[in-house]
Amino acid sequence: MILQPDRNVWRVERAERAAVLIDGGQYFGAVREALLNARSTVFIVGWDLDSRTRLVGESGKADDGFAENFVEFLTALAKRRPKLVVHLLIWDYSILYALERELFPTVSLHWRTPRRIRYCLDDDLPAGASHHQKIVVVDDSIAFCGGLDLTIRRWDTAKHRLDESGRVDPAGAPYPPFHDVQAVVDGKAALALAELVRARWRRGACERTPRIRPQGDPWPPSVKPDLTGIDVGIARTYPATEEEKEVREVEALFFDSVDRAQRAIYIESQYFTAARFAARLVERMRERPDLEVVIVAPKGPHSWLEAQTMQAGEVRFRRVLEEAGLRERVRLLYPQVTDGGRSVDTVVHSKIMVVDDVLLRVGSANLSNRSFGLDTECDLAFEAKTPGQRGAILRIRDRLLADHCGAAAEKVAASLARTGSLMKTAQTLTSDGHSLQPIDLREDPQVLPSLEGIGDPERPIAPSVFLKTFVGERPQARRLGRLAKVIAIGLIIVVLMLAWRFSPLATLADPDTVRDRLAEIADTPGAPAIVLAIFVIGGLLVFPVTLLIAATAATFGPWLGFAYAAAGAIASAIVTYEAGVVVGRRALEDVLGPRLNRIRRSIARRGVLAIAVVRLVPIAPYTLVNLAAGASKIPRADYLIGTILGLMPGLIAISALGHQIFSIITEPTLANVILFLLALFAWIAVSLGVQALVLRLRSIKP
Repeated sequence: MILQPDRNVWRVERAERAAVLIDGGQYFGAVREALLNARSTVFIVGWDLDSRTRLVGESGKADDGFAENFVEFLTALAKRRPKLVVHLLIWDYSILYALERELFPTVSLHWRTPRRIRYCLDDDLPAGASHHQKIVVVDDSIAFCGGLDLTIRRWDTAKHRLDESGRVDPAGAPYPPFHDVQAVVDGKAALALAELVRARWRRGACERTPRIRPQGDPWPPSVKPDLTGIDVGIARTYPATEEEKEVREVEALFFDSVDRAQRAIYIESQYFTAARFAARLVERMRERPDLEVVIVAPKGPHSWLEAQTMQAGEVRFRRVLEEAGLRERVRLLYPQVTDGGRSVDTVVHSKIMVVDDVLLRVGSANLSNRSFGLDTECDLAFEAKTPGQRGAILRIRDRLLADHCGAAAEKVAASLARTGSLMKTAQTLTSDGHSLQPIDLREDPQVLPSLEGIGDPERPIAPSVFLKTFVGERPQARRLGRLAKVIAIGLIIVVLMLAWRFSPLATLADPDTVRDRLAEIADTPGAPAIVLAIFVIGGLLVFPVTLLIAATAATFGPWLGFAYAAAGAIASAIVTYEAGVVVGRRALEDVLGPRLNRIRRSIARRGVLAIAVVRLVPIAPYTLVNLAAGASKIPRADYLIGTILGLMPGLIAISALGHQIFSIITEPTLANVILFLLALFAWIAVSLGVQALVLRLRSIKP
């Protein structure tokens, strides 16, 4: 047994049917058919998703009466199926990928679609990590998992023609042949993947989704099962976070699979940079002199970023094999398509591993360091138990090899029978201008070590390490954890306060003007009511509340100023809360989407400290949190108590030193700044103490 729960897989579940879909045309067509059969719930989870994707099969056309465009297709489907709810969860990508992604996806996938199409950008990851799983689940009955996202520049047919009219991006620009693989399963294996994506949605969107019983049979009619009644292992990678331990099942399964190999390993991977995997391969090949390995990968990097982050690691990977004297038993190959005097290499984006006739692996994880411990990944592993299943795994491997060599799978099988060698077949079989060619890696690629270090790490990068990578060695500092973050926020506030004096913000919130107007009000009989009204109106207009508090304290003195500021700030919070109730959760979700749940969770879980930090920030979050709390129907009593607890430490500190704080705004001298920082540290200490007390009281069960 290779698959072992709690070691190299999360779960092992039975699939009554399973199939391997080779290339985007077959996968997109199968997904389209499955979605047309959907009745209740759909989850689409991925690294990328583009509303402009042409969701069509290998014919390149749609003949089912729905639009080819993904978002138009999904919108029409949701309107036709009033009970269908669709969840779209996509990585909130790094700015480095901005030119490769759709501009303003929230507009096209959230604002322009029906309410029952739920869209969320997943940013619940450590710095540098990406959400890399590619999963589609339909009615909890079937699930697709592999290396393909429903995005542009992915569609192609198995023929990988040099000229293909359907292989163009939304701008009409052609792109090269593209190879990728996705698996589809049903039964308990699909149900397990449904559980996985629900958990991911819960973390990314902070929203629980109802569990349904699998219903109907959305299996795509055009897909013939390759495997039946087979055990499926689900291997994951999750990076360590403050709340969760890391999961490295993907890595463990790679190593355990190599340890079981006897004669042949076939791999497809977009990257191969994991030197520890190469070392494990060397160890096993020394134990098994007959073992040979074929790795199909891209010819080289397809962008400057790939060259900087991955190329040096791939050179080191090959060097490990060469220094062990195993170069003749390992082949690194790329697929090439030739027509007349023209030739082009096929982009390899798949993540495949076939070990003898025992194990087939399809997923999102590359042979890269970041796939082992940094990005979220999900692979499916099919372990053969019967002669029929073993034969099916070999036929799938033959189809994969045939895809690159332009030949029928039967010709691949015949060549393997004749030569007895996977390497010889891969190197010699060619048809219709398709062949596999040796990858020629530059020995000393010119890369920036800093980019490689952050582009392909095995684990999340600590901020101190990140800074060291770019600015060199720094003196070691004590880790302050969350307290350091709060202090940093306070320092940012000082900068913002100074910016109000010397930036265009001064025209919107001039401190002298605010104080002068309050001074004029101070001597009038209705001063308390007027100050209260200013706070309420200011809250509705998203005026910097901290400025009002400081100006009130400086104008009316510490005691009266504290009373006016406290009453005004609380009144503003109540009014904007009620405004949120009137606006309603739905209207606010139309703007914020499921991210509204993040605000709710922050209020509910981190309570006092979260609210206190938000209250101190002199910009929109103060009003936004109030609106979100009202729209989300957080109990009024809980909200009011939390608001008072959160505001009081800051109000006390600001009111006690109101004149000094206001002096920072008008005359930012070193002495004034130091006094303010002392008050800030006192506020932090009180806030942390109150928060700890509240959490302790909450943890005591009645």
